[in-house]
Amino acid sequence: MLIRRQGAGLLVRTPAKVNLFLETLARRQDGYHELATLMVAVSLYDSLEFRDDPSGAIGLSCDSPSLPTGADNLVVKAAELLKRQTGHRTGAAIVLRKRIPAAAGLAGGSSDAAATLVGLNRLWRCGLNGAELGELAGRLGSDVAFFLATPAAWCTGRGEIVEPLRLGRPLDVVLACPAIGLSTAEVFRNLIVPSAPQDGVALRRSAEAGEVEEIGRHLFNRLQPVAERLCPAVAGLCGRLAGQGPAGCLMSGSGSTVFALCRCRGEARRVARELAAVREGPGSTRVYIVRSCS
Repeated sequence: MLIRRQGAGLLVRTPAKVNLFLETLARRQDGYHELATLMVAVSLYDSLEFRDDPSGAIGLSCDSPSLPTGADNLVVKAAELLKRQTGHRTGAAIVLRKRIPAAAGLAGGSSDAAATLVGLNRLWRCGLNGAELGELAGRLGSDVAFFLATPAAWCTGRGEIVEPLRLGRPLDVVLACPAIGLSTAEVFRNLIVPSAPQDGVALRRSAEAGEVEEIGRHLFNRLQPVAERLCPAVAGLCGRLAGQGPAGCLMSGSGSTVFALCRCRGEARRVARELAAVREGPGSTRVYIVRSCS
């Protein structure tokens, strides 16, 4: 997360994430699932501008007309939660510029919510510390707390228990985002929790050692087979990426984005170029070359 002053306000750039590992351990009584996941922030950013509003109102505008900006938006929920928690009197005018695709498994909404907590905590001089912000983040959504602990972390619970992890080297990644999104709730509804879950130990060790080939061999996402049944384009994209010979391919989160883990920036450029060369017509796949955040 990158923060800078902009006139009387603040500008925050906040990243997307990919999951190198995602396992479901159990279904919880609250309807969520117990998870174990290794998440990595990558260099695809939304930006949010925050300015004080003396009226006390929380207002959100967005350059993506398809994104609702009312009370159900996570950015608005985050701002209102922070305001209630701290008793702050003024409001905020928030401008969101979207680059992270929605419903794509990249947690753009969660990242925007985390940026709102951090940005307004600073703009309003609330003085909340990291633990206090983390508690609020956990109330907002499963992935929100991760973005307070980037660039990489092992996350458990429903995703809100965050253990920062140091990557052994930067990772070069190609994101392939099909035009069709996937509903996280629908993917989880169709999931069968495994009786013998994967533990992710080998993947964690490889990530900490920076062994790209080993990371590629141990990539895992329990949700991917479900997503492929719901959206065959996910399987097709993963096959096309694998055909380019990267270190590994996987779907991120609950989809629909799939990514190729590459050995270097040059390989990432080649994979992206060859993927983009296939013409799909209107609503074609968006391709991004990114690197793990430092």
